[in-house]
Amino acid sequence: MSDSSERHAQEKLGAHEVAAWLRRHPKFLQQFPDLAISMVVPREQGPAASLASYQLEVLRDKNRELSRRLQELFANAQENERLAVRTHQLTLALLRQASAADTLRAMAASLAEDFQGDLVRIVLFDAVAGLDDVDWLQTIAGDDTALAPFRDCLAEGEPLCGRLQPEKNALLYGERAAEVQSSALLPLPGVGLLAVGSREPNRFYPGMGTLFLRMMGEALATALRRFDR
Repeated sequence: MSDSSERHAQEKLGAHEVAAWLRRHPKFLQQFPDLAISMVVPREQGPAASLASYQLEVLRDKNRELSRRLQELFANAQENERLAVRTHQLTLALLRQASAADTLRAMAASLAEDFQGDLVRIVLFDAVAGLDDVDWLQTIAGDDTALAPFRDCLAEGEPLCGRLQPEKNALLYGERAAEVQSSALLPLPGVGLLAVGSREPNRFYPGMGTLFLRMMGEALATALRRFDR
């Protein structure tokens, strides 16, 4: 091949071809360390950096991101551990109660104090004696049309989190419905409903984990069945 033909072939070799060749030969720069040191990589800010410096900075960024994710996982693990302990303590407290009324009082108190619920509301299908003096309890028959907005939730038996529809808020929270910006709604199979309202819009949100909520609802329903006659 003549010198002119060789120069013409070299001119046709573009950056994409060079990049593709380097990807196929990642150890190429090991054979030419002086080339690796002399290469420069443009940065978004400031002067260009050597390839080695650029690679080091990339590794540092990845390390910082991994550290941040690890801290998030650790924080989530700690929060889950705290929730597990509180849920276990709640279950034990419910099982220690001597009556259905005391069981419901213990549940309402724990949700307000241990789980920082701003408004706690319980709806039962059947009346429970000894709770005439509380404002957090309603008794509504299971076939009452007032519960129509909750039919799907009761049928599926799964907790719901987020902003409830106005008719649901109105039934659960009454005159204080405007205070509630987000809720956790727990169906109690065969028993009723339990709602925890928050003044914070993002306290309860769709997609959040509901494992502990489900465990608490099941614990209350099971504890109440001890007093069925």
